[in-house]
This record gives sequence, structure tokens and C-alpha cells, in this order.
Amino acid sequence: MRSTANAPTGYGATAIALHWVVALAIFAAFGLGLYMTGIPGLTPTKLKLYSWHKWLGVTIFAIAVLRILWRATHPAPAVAPGTPAWQAKAATGAHHLLYVLILVVPITGYLYSSAAGVPVVYLGLWKMPALLEKNDQLKEVLKFAHVWLNYLMAAVVVVHAAAAVKHQFIDRDGTLGRMLPFLR
Repeated sequence: MRSTANAPTGYGATAIALHWVVALAIFAAFGLGLYMTGIPGLTPTKLKLYSWHKWLGVTIFAIAVLRILWRATHPAPAVAPGTPAWQAKAATGAHHLLYVLILVVPITGYLYSSAAGVPVVYLGLWKMPALLEKNDQLKEVLKFAHVWLNYLMAAVVVVHAAAAVKHQFIDRDGTLGRMLPFLR
């Protein structure tokens, strides 16, 4: 556990906003990804949804970079008093894994599009560079990685949310209130 000296007691407005914007965008992109891949064939609706999914991915990546830069320059609050060391270490590990995943998942999706030979045209306005040549074998590897990293992220998010709820309503230590100010 880290020292509580000079540590803030809660997250600031910027950290809270970045957290929830990224969380909501990931939730939307994940739901959209599940829905669009279930549409049979190649329809105009499916193509539109793929574009929206890619736009969300690029946006998530950009905001995630800002979020990580913010977090690197603004310390997180200390864990609640009385939190067992193993829980503090698990929380730190989960947060680090989430930071990695919010960067790697969009990257694998972008590379998957490149390997599939399908351009990413952000917001329908800016054609982004293809980082890979079309490659059907690599496309399959990247598709697998993108899908399973998404499922890993979903699992970590569920555990993260469950831990926050447990801390707030069972331990009553105010942990969730640091990210949801209306609970303070």
C-alpha cells in the first residue's frame, strides 16, 4: 500500500470526466461490436455500424491517451483506511491492466482493419493511414486478439465495478463515492 501523505482524498473533476467518458464509450463500442457482428451478410446497416464502431475505437484511444497522461501527472487517492494490502495490490493491478487494455484493444481493431484492407475513415471525413498491408492470415490473428482482449476487458470491468460496489455498500468506506461525487 502506498503512503497517504500528500495523496488526494478523491478524484478531481477532470479525472472523473475522463473515467466516465472512456467507460461509456467502451460500453457503447462493446455493445455495438456484439450487435454488428451478429448481423448476417454485408448490409448497408452493418457497414454503417462498423464505421461507428471504428470511430468509437479511435475516439477511445485518443481519450485514453489523455486519461493516462492525466493520471501520470495527478496522483490517485490513497486506498480507503483499513483496506487489506492484497486488495490494494489487486486494485492497482486491475487499474494497470485496464489502462493497457483501453490502449491495446483499439490498436488491435485498427490493425485488424488494416490487415483486412478496410480503411478507417474517422467520422467519415479523415482517411487514416493503413499501418499494415492487406494480409488474410494476420487479419485472422488480429481479429482473434481484438475479440478476446475485449472479453478480457469486459471481465476486468465487471470485477472492477463489483469491487467498487462492495466497497461502497458493504465496507461503507466511500470508495465508489470518489468516482461518483453524488454518493459522497
